[in-house]
Amino acid sequence: MEIREVTYLSVAIRILLAVVIGGVLGLERGLKNRPAGLRTYMLVCTGACLIMLTNQYIFQVFGSGDPVRMGAQVVSGIGFLGGGTIIVTRHSRIKGLTTAAGLWAAAGVGLALGIGFYEAAVMGGFAIFTIMTLLQGMDNKMHSKTKRMDVYIELDGGAPLGDFLRDVRQKGLNVSNLQRETNPDRENSSRAYTLTLTAQRRCRHMELIECVGAITGVGFVEEL
Repeated sequence: MEIREVTYLSVAIRILLAVVIGGVLGLERGLKNRPAGLRTYMLVCTGACLIMLTNQYIFQVFGSGDPVRMGAQVVSGIGFLGGGTIIVTRHSRIKGLTTAAGLWAAAGVGLALGIGFYEAAVMGGFAIFTIMTLLQGMDNKMHSKTKRMDVYIELDGGAPLGDFLRDVRQKGLNVSNLQRETNPDRENSSRAYTLTLTAQRRCRHMELIECVGAITGVGFVEEL
């Protein structure tokens, strides 16, 4: 039970595991050029571990206080750091949600290590790493064959929007959430829009992109 109590050995083991597991999780994000990478995940996991260690030390040495109170503050406070990794692109696309969730989960691993729950921390870290790596292909495959797709298009200056919408509907696609985008290039007379396309059946998004790109007047199209 020595490694369950706050001793020099248990402190060293917990902090070392927090650095290692946080580094493994952060390495995966860093290789994908995400906002929070190797050092960020290490710091979050190690910091949460230290906070939980401090809380257990206070409870063990002074015999007073709630042994999980400081950990509860980490669970809520990590949301501010995770929120900083979420950005909205100029095409209203949200990015960084997985990174924010990963930071929150890494803090959970740190808390488990800090209180000495090694088994849950190691298994939880492995599960988080698996979700962020091995399951990404499944997630991408699932999203690449849905009926709904958000796209960004640019119409040539002389191409009427009504004709474009009519041609899209003739191809069996429904249009919704149509919004006009500001064109930063004043010398370019094209008009930019973001919209949602809904097909009658599940199909590959690349096929829809090629189908829309072939419509007369469409100068550029990409999925958001």
